[in-house]
Amino acid sequence: METTTLTAPDIECDGCANAIKKALGKVPGVSQINVDVTAKTVTVAHDEKAAPVPVIAAALDKAGFPTE
Repeated sequence: METTTLTAPDIECDGCANAIKKALGKVPGVSQINVDVTAKTVTVAHDEKAAPVPVIAAALDKAGFPTE
């Protein structure tokens, strides 16, 4: 299990956090999602083979929260 933190500068509120959790919750291999609204970061525990970082970043982008 890997833990990855990504920065998504468009995170502004708890509604954003909920949208991110919903979107990443659909990605196979993602087991835990933590969104820090203040720091504008998303920390994800995931299986690197089932959910590599580019897949997680693409899911964030598709949800409207592109990463830096």
